[in-house]
Amino acid sequence: MLMLGKDPNGPTFLTYTPDGTKLITAGSNNVIRVYQTGSDGEPTNIDDVQDSNTALAASNDLFITGSEDGSVCVYTLDSYLYDRMLTRCTLPIRDIALSPDGLWAAVASDELEVKIIDIRDMTNVLYVRDLPKPPKHLSFHPSGSYLAISCTDGMVYVYSISTEDPALRNKFDGMIRRLEGEDEKSARVIWHPDGRAFATPTATRDVQVFNHDDGRKERIFTGGHMGDITALAWSPNGALLATAASDRKILIWDTKTQKVLARYDYSGVINLAWHPSDNILSFVTSDGELFIYPDFLSTENLSLLKQPTQPAPLIRDPLSETSGNARKTLTNGLKPILESRSKRNSTPDSLDDILGPQSEDEEDDFVDDDDGAGYHDGTNGYGKRSHNLIDGFEDRDPKRRAIYDSWQPEIHEAFQPGSTPWRGNRRYLCLNLTGFVWTVDQDSHHTVTVEFYDREFHRDFHFTDPYLYDKACLNEHGTLFSCPPSVSNPAMIFYRPHETWTSRADWRTQLPAGEDITSISLSDSYITITTTASYIRTYTLFGTPLRIHRQKSSPIVTCASWRNYILTLGNGPVGASGNTQLVYTIENVKRDEVCQSEDVVALPLATRLKNVFWSDQGDPCIYDSSGVLLVLLHWRIPGQARWVPLLDTRTLERLRDGKREESYWPVAVAQDKFHCIILKGGDQYPYFPRPLLSEFEFNIPVTTTPIPADKDRDDPATGEGSRLEESFVRSSLMLSLLEDLTSSTHATYAQKSEVSRRETEVDKLLLQLLNVECREGEERGMKALEIVGLMRDRSGKLLEAAQKVAGRYGRGVLQEKIQELAEKRLMGMDEEEEGDQ
Repeated sequence: MLMLGKDPNGPTFLTYTPDGTKLITAGSNNVIRVYQTGSDGEPTNIDDVQDSNTALAASNDLFITGSEDGSVCVYTLDSYLYDRMLTRCTLPIRDIALSPDGLWAAVASDELEVKIIDIRDMTNVLYVRDLPKPPKHLSFHPSGSYLAISCTDGMVYVYSISTEDPALRNKFDGMIRRLEGEDEKSARVIWHPDGRAFATPTATRDVQVFNHDDGRKERIFTGGHMGDITALAWSPNGALLATAASDRKILIWDTKTQKVLARYDYSGVINLAWHPSDNILSFVTSDGELFIYPDFLSTENLSLLKQPTQPAPLIRDPLSETSGNARKTLTNGLKPILESRSKRNSTPDSLDDILGPQSEDEEDDFVDDDDGAGYHDGTNGYGKRSHNLIDGFEDRDPKRRAIYDSWQPEIHEAFQPGSTPWRGNRRYLCLNLTGFVWTVDQDSHHTVTVEFYDREFHRDFHFTDPYLYDKACLNEHGTLFSCPPSVSNPAMIFYRPHETWTSRADWRTQLPAGEDITSISLSDSYITITTTASYIRTYTLFGTPLRIHRQKSSPIVTCASWRNYILTLGNGPVGASGNTQLVYTIENVKRDEVCQSEDVVALPLATRLKNVFWSDQGDPCIYDSSGVLLVLLHWRIPGQARWVPLLDTRTLERLRDGKREESYWPVAVAQDKFHCIILKGGDQYPYFPRPLLSEFEFNIPVTTTPIPADKDRDDPATGEGSRLEESFVRSSLMLSLLEDLTSSTHATYAQKSEVSRRETEVDKLLLQLLNVECREGEERGMKALEIVGLMRDRSGKLLEAAQKVAGRYGRGVLQEKIQELAEKRLMGMDEEEEGDQ
């Protein structure tokens, strides 16, 4: 390795000429150096240049620089002299990119536009205008027909430049992180040499690959860097990816497997470049140092660099079978079923599957083809009659037709809370506020990773999974897994505690043959699993079977746990819509008591359950497909439970302008907030890289009172009554939930104090509502007195304050009524007690 030259501290840039004969560097001083590849001699220095160069690009005959003063200059490589000024901008230049044919130069500055200039005729310029934020990086497609622009606001735009007016082909929001123009972190788009995909660094320190045709996320290079990525580049044939980051590492990745092949320790690397044909990697640092590294790849990895152009790392790649980078074809987009893995059981899809045959005679087909009329067509490989039975159906006997017209109910399918389906070869098994569990299909086995948000108390871990776990639960104490039955193993659960005082405390247990697991849950005290046999099996945390019983409502849909309580959901009676009603049961395992039995889950027609979980205060919550979050109130009292909405995400303030198209993946309810993952672009599930969590305040859908035309929408007084009414309903609900908790448990002093504080908060909201009603006029007096009657004030101080509010607005009659109410309460003779007498 050679360390050649050192520029003053600051950004330094380098590039090879396409033929690889020269390496050019430029930096913050007024010197440009040109190195001859393979030569040990001194570089050629070009002194007549602009100060503070901020961008560099080169062809075989010339190179172009951009500087802080906004000038873009052309230099020839045959004479090493200044040739001409290509263009000038009013703000600093941030990047320059040359088209593959070397005839066009794209220029990005801190202005809100990109210039694409014909080098042969400087008057021929294409413009990409009206960018919302300044561009930071530019990158030409290998065909030269497209230009990718990375902007400082985290947006990436891909423009078609094959016509005089560049046309926006695609834009990506949230793909890259927000950066300043002079930031050393990278948000550059790099096109794969085959042109079908591009890659870019993400905010989670990974490199995500995107499909050029439809913008779909493809493979991801993840888990390599612990710092922000500062530079990245594909090898000339696309078989390798080089990345540098602020963690003082340079990594070389295998494009085919997305695995790290080599690691190098170099600090401050801000730009790097592969030699177009030789085994050389060159890079520069923030200290102005240039490193030229011959024989960069070891012998075992050199063969990858010598291969022809390799295909981009796409999940479903039609070219994979025709290259050395071939992958197994996924038939119809489905994962191949290994011979050692049994088929995954699905939810029963007919009434016969649910109830079973009624008699031995029904084991055979009901209609026998005893007269050769073709009534019986046999069954297919899945035990179902083929669609050929439909042909000529109308000509058959009406009695026989009724058999085929038999109605079948639609049931709720089983699901595991917090998990996502397969997308490519990855999926999340669990997502919650503790952390997340994800798995990667490696054909013959899986690899499972468990990561935590709080790494001070827990350490991430990773293991090879030969059992193909498909469900997981995670909490502060341990991680629970389950796998489906296979040829060699029955269904099994595996629990791994995070901390233990014994040498080994993880354990596995197998289910009886023929029984599959439909959902699992983990609490601080118990493990619960539901099965295809409609069994609910409960274990202690270290594997002791506690009890087993059969659920009344079947098939079972899912389950969730909190401390000693288990919530199970199943398919109940068939409703008028033809769907089975979703019913739930809550039981206390420790006391062996049932709190709620087979009660109905409040779901509107055509709405599906998306997730179920317990809040941090121990209240069951559900989130449905319409975007409504609900909590179960009074669930500890048999027959008194009711589902109350906490938030309707369709009414969020961020969606009112109609410009956002997004949905929300529910994660948790904690600290009186809804924690979720924002999904954009029509996505239904979160994917990799690991998405960031967002939180929203509760907002109960109380009213949508329109704002009068003569009122100012931005005036705080406008709609104040509606906002206070929502706050009152919400605070009353939170108070009721806390009262339920304290009345049924050994409440601490802090919890009792919190109840008193919330009672006062509700009364203060009512006092503010009273102020609004008094301000509106005397005709609102009846409602104002009603509001005072809702106060729980025991001391009389707030009732006295209510009198003062009425007096302030001159509401004498109302003030007298409030005085009478206060006296009755003082004597213990309020209206309810008088009615009882």
